[in-house]
Amino acid sequence: MITSRSTSLLSRAVAIAVMLLAVAAIRPVPLAAQEMEELKQIELTDKQVAGFIAAQKDLQPLSSKLLEGGDKPDDALKGELDAIAKKHGFESFLDMETVGANISIVLDGLDRKTGAYTDPVEKMKLELENIKTDASIPEDDKKLVIEDLNQEIAAAKPLQFQSNIEVVKKFQPELEKLTVDGAGESLPEDGAAPAKPEEKK
Repeated sequence: MITSRSTSLLSRAVAIAVMLLAVAAIRPVPLAAQEMEELKQIELTDKQVAGFIAAQKDLQPLSSKLLEGGDKPDDALKGELDAIAKKHGFESFLDMETVGANISIVLDGLDRKTGAYTDPVEKMKLELENIKTDASIPEDDKKLVIEDLNQEIAAAKPLQFQSNIEVVKKFQPELEKLTVDGAGESLPEDGAAPAKPEEKK
């Protein structure tokens, strides 16, 4: 089924927080081109990444409120989020969200096994080539996907600060510990939930 790959930056940032709070993957889906275009890319520091990881424990009790609030949390929740962010060295929750989104850009391009980094724009180009040669996709659907990807590639911006790769890699073990499902099982590399064992009859 064809679905939209683009959401607002705020929705994406809240989704990152909710995913982490629910102990799901920090990189549920790759950043879409619109998100990459709107996202303010910053040069990450060790302190920012460490603070982002540490903040998740304090944010966890608010996970249900975040899910209910979606991309429009009320003033009381915003106050709680800002207080947690400031506790961990950020100016505001929005500041922490920006750090989280920049971490996500790097993680999306990192190979978990080799540590090699592929820019998300290059990954989209590879995805495009794979789709073009995939005979299992109906032609009408393939045409729509190709058009969508071409637009995203044209609008997407590559990673601006290459130094972010090494910063995130320092914390990769801690970040990967967050990529577990509710049962505590590591998610496979594609981010899909592990298959449930068949029930014994």
